[in-house]
Amino acid sequence: DEEFGVVESVKTASDLYMPIGGEVVEVNQSLEDGPEVINSDPFGEGWMMKIKAADPSETDTLLDAQAYFDTLGQ
Repeated sequence: DEEFGVVESVKTASDLYMPIGGEVVEVNQSLEDGPEVINSDPFGEGWMMKIKAADPSETDTLLDAQAYFDTLGQ
């Protein structure tokens, strides 16, 4: 639950929080020059970071894309 960044839009800024504990092993540096790819290709080139989980069982509590959209009523 530690903050790792901020996303900004025209209307607001929102903090980003780590979903699990662990170590950041890679950061997508290409987002520095083209952050819009997060919106256009979030499951491909729009990844933010890769994490080595401290406790891999924590990933069992995470939602996949469909489950997340279901919580939004999509």
